[in-house]
Amino acid sequence: MDTQTLLIDADDTLWENNIYFEQAIEGFIDFLDHSQLSRDQIRAAIDEIELANASVNGYGSEGFAKNLRQCYEHLVERNISDYDLATVIGFGQQILSQDVRLIDGVAQTLERLSTRHHLVIFTKGNQDEQQMKIDRSGIDTHFVDAIVVPEKNESAYRAALETLGWAAEASWMVGNSPKSDINPAMSTGMNAVFIPHDHTWRLEQQEIVPGRGRLLQLERFADLLDHF
Repeated sequence: MDTQTLLIDADDTLWENNIYFEQAIEGFIDFLDHSQLSRDQIRAAIDEIELANASVNGYGSEGFAKNLRQCYEHLVERNISDYDLATVIGFGQQILSQDVRLIDGVAQTLERLSTRHHLVIFTKGNQDEQQMKIDRSGIDTHFVDAIVVPEKNESAYRAALETLGWAAEASWMVGNSPKSDINPAMSTGMNAVFIPHDHTWRLEQQEIVPGRGRLLQLERFADLLDHF
């Protein structure tokens, strides 16, 4: 098999991530204890704030905590105390303390893939937070590089390929997010491997748009070994 070049997403592709944000949101909604708004309505308000603040607060637990605070201040029906704000911020901060839980089959698959292909982590979010998770994961030795960007869009993919010296048509992006992993990669001419995750962030959901590259959809990360 010819050596392939693979960019691989981190959150919810290599390890669990969004489940911790979902748990924090459930705790936040319980704490808000709104008398009129349903859980779905509160969740919609959080989504709206997160979408509006993405370019300002970025992605990750710190930006998420800021978004929760803004939502709380907007929806709360009681006087706001320092304790309240500390509790709300704490829902975001507790995410940092979570262990890095690899998705089933990731460690074994990477061990084999790395012996015959060039692998690079390509993830978005807060630089320090993402690097901390990479360091904690115990799988960083399987990668030749790790690239953290504030947003995964077409320009980010082109810059990554230029930095690595890889040709788009000979490279693959592996990930769970249509919005950040599949569509922008394929629009640059890269190939893509879509591995859905049951708990992919709502704001990352998007219809997959055919691009110039090939698209491969797999059920599990371990299925990569059947193709690479």
